[in-house]
Amino acid sequence: MNEPDQENQHAPLSYHGALRIVWLVFLLMVIWLILRALQPVILLFALVFLLAMVLNPIVAWLQKHHIPRFVSVILLMLALVAVTTTIVVYAIPPLTRQTQELVRSAPSVWQSIRLRIESLTQNYPEVREALPRTDEIAGKAGVAAGTLGNFLLRSTIGFVGGVASFVFAILLLVFVLGNPRPLVAAYLALAPDRYREQAHRTLARLMRQMTAWARGVAINGVITGLSIGVLLWLIGVQPALMFGVFAFLGEFLPNIGAFLVSIPILLVALSLGATKFWLALAVIVLVYQIELNVLVPGVLGKEMRLHPVNILFFTLATATMFGLLGVFLAVPAAALVQIMIDEFYLQPRKPDYAALDREAAALVEGKK
Repeated sequence: MNEPDQENQHAPLSYHGALRIVWLVFLLMVIWLILRALQPVILLFALVFLLAMVLNPIVAWLQKHHIPRFVSVILLMLALVAVTTTIVVYAIPPLTRQTQELVRSAPSVWQSIRLRIESLTQNYPEVREALPRTDEIAGKAGVAAGTLGNFLLRSTIGFVGGVASFVFAILLLVFVLGNPRPLVAAYLALAPDRYREQAHRTLARLMRQMTAWARGVAINGVITGLSIGVLLWLIGVQPALMFGVFAFLGEFLPNIGAFLVSIPILLVALSLGATKFWLALAVIVLVYQIELNVLVPGVLGKEMRLHPVNILFFTLATATMFGLLGVFLAVPAAALVQIMIDEFYLQPRKPDYAALDREAAALVEGKK
């Protein structure tokens, strides 16, 4: 570095320099306000692009077997419609019946839970002092249910949840899968020439990870849903089918899915008696422990190298920004940020990961 450059580094901030900073801050604020106003649109496009990444390998496989790409996309869409129709025809009616039965039995379920709590507090006075009264519990449960209902309503009946948005999303997915080259070329064109290779690797790695993630989560969801549904049916906790479906969908909500699934199961089991409650709790612990220690490492493998803390942060962030549907973007967002940091910052520096791991171990273990 020559001497004039060194002098410029230590020069005081000029009026024009301060004005540029003010304009930059103002521009960032305007961009942030625009993004907040377009949250439903951003969520819709993000979900469509994520689904396109997951489905693109299937379209590419059909192309290799001499089927034109657009025809492959149409065949894939027809297959998805057929699967969805089959689920609606055969699974929705019994699921609806069980949901209605659960709603009708909700007062008796709560009354049974209330009697058991009162019996527990009579036998153990110290528990009575620690727990709020059942009326207070009912009030808090009602408020929580109302809040959850409003949250789900905003997430499902808003822009993304409407019928028009669904149709638009299907059309957008067809166009993205039918001709993705201009979109990929535009993405690569945005990157400066010196970062073109990193941009290419970032997209390639993200597509591989999203495909592995979707495949692994779907497999885990089927196994977990079937396990919970069958085991709950065996111990007599109904509606077992609905709880199995909840367990399957909960796999797509990282970290919080298992918690949300467990609450209604344990409440219904508690209304049936202490034995049912402990059996249902044992089922939940058994299934999710097997999933955590066997299914997740075995199915997902080492492809998704994401720390649970990172996933939890992005789960809360995407839920705050986009609502319940935004949680589906938690793992993709975490993977994208991690890949970008690795490609654009860590790899150019070529850090010694073995030495960093030893230093981290020394700090954690309290060594100097």
